[in-house]
Amino acid sequence: MNCTFSSIHLYPIIPSNRTHSKKISLTLMVFSSTRIYHRKVPKNLRSPRRTKLPPDFGVNLFLKKPRTDTTDPSHTDIDDDDFTEEEESGDEELDVGDVVWEEDEIEAISSLFQGRIPQKPGFLYRERPLPLPLPHKLRPLGLPTPKEHVKLLSRESMCKKVYKNPSFLINLAREIKGLSSNEDVCVVLDKCARFLRKGSLSLTIRELGHMALPERALQTFCWAQKQPHLFPDDRILASTVEVLARHHELKMPFNLEKFSSLASRSVLEAMVRGFIRGGSLKLALKLLWVAKNNNRMLDPSIYAKLILELIKNPDRHELVDSLLDELAEREDLNLNQQDCTAIMKVGIRLRKFEIVESLFHWFTQSGHDPSVVMYTTLIHSRCSEKKYREALAVVWEMEASECLFDLPAYRVVIKLFVALNDLSRAVRYFSKLKEAGFSPTYDIYRDLIKVYMVSGRLAKCKMVCREAEMAGFKLDKQTRLELLHIER
Repeated sequence: MNCTFSSIHLYPIIPSNRTHSKKISLTLMVFSSTRIYHRKVPKNLRSPRRTKLPPDFGVNLFLKKPRTDTTDPSHTDIDDDDFTEEEESGDEELDVGDVVWEEDEIEAISSLFQGRIPQKPGFLYRERPLPLPLPHKLRPLGLPTPKEHVKLLSRESMCKKVYKNPSFLINLAREIKGLSSNEDVCVVLDKCARFLRKGSLSLTIRELGHMALPERALQTFCWAQKQPHLFPDDRILASTVEVLARHHELKMPFNLEKFSSLASRSVLEAMVRGFIRGGSLKLALKLLWVAKNNNRMLDPSIYAKLILELIKNPDRHELVDSLLDELAEREDLNLNQQDCTAIMKVGIRLRKFEIVESLFHWFTQSGHDPSVVMYTTLIHSRCSEKKYREALAVVWEMEASECLFDLPAYRVVIKLFVALNDLSRAVRYFSKLKEAGFSPTYDIYRDLIKVYMVSGRLAKCKMVCREAEMAGFKLDKQTRLELLHIER
């Protein structure tokens, strides 16, 4: 017989007689197999269970006395009401003695047992480095890549590095030069045909022209014509035409007007440049007039190069004047600094100083910064026109722009101060010339002697004369006569 009771109240039994004692023993025998609960369910089990609080870090748990439940039958005789009162009083004592924990402290400590600590507001998403790739994920799916594709990829990358490389293209010209007279250029070019692109061989052909090998340049052009991925290309054609025209190997067409109307602008300009460099100025002028009659405007740099060659011959100064007038009428004037300075020097030589001023004004208005050569040319032009005050303004402009003087600049500036009879500034720039590390030329010494003689400083004249003689210069006859005249 199994009996369960939620609570059993035991009262003291006092036997009065035997019959009553028999009943008591019987009742004990009946309930001896039942499980007896000595206490009620505690309050913390009746209500929902809260999260466990962490232990107090200031108390050593191992030094506490272990709590043991007594099984003395005398404790079972305690009344339930007394027990509950003691438990309530004990809970109150514990509540009074416990440390009060704040919410954020409880969350921080409980998160140690749950997982990640909650972050404070701010930079919540921190960038972390990507994990290293795993080998099995790097392998492509399916079959491995065949070797043919690998060769094509390496060939493409090789081609990108080679077909524009000047050293590679110049080495091709050197290899072609090293061939015997019986060998053709295809022996060299067939090996690298797969690396070449349109326009690549133009540099090789020009290099063969510098090596005075126009026949090899023509053979290279003929080989390129047979390659569908290299021709047609105006760059190779223009380079070949320029090399052949420079070495007088180009056969001129009978009908130049038809040729100039059909040929591209780059081919026409290359032909004119070749004739100019080869000294065939008549052919260059003829082709230039034909192109002008057909309304084919060539680059202004072609005019500048032709003017520089024609000015060397005094008999052709009229042609230079006509070319300068034609160049002045151009609305699309596009000259670099070198060509602009060269035409300015031509204007000084022809005593056309307005061309010098207009070119310098156009160059500065175009947004370019003049170089020391252009400044020097302008000062020399104004000194030649005897506009010394205007030339002095250019010197101050050079100083304001912090333009570094070279030897020709010092030479022209000292000549300007000698013309102005400004001894102090002439001596100052003479000392600046030495401080810059330049060696004075003979005309600088002569100008300095001249300005000292005008001011009547004979001792300084003799000192400059001795310095010029120590530098290896010998005074001219006129300067020596003037010195003797001053001494007397």
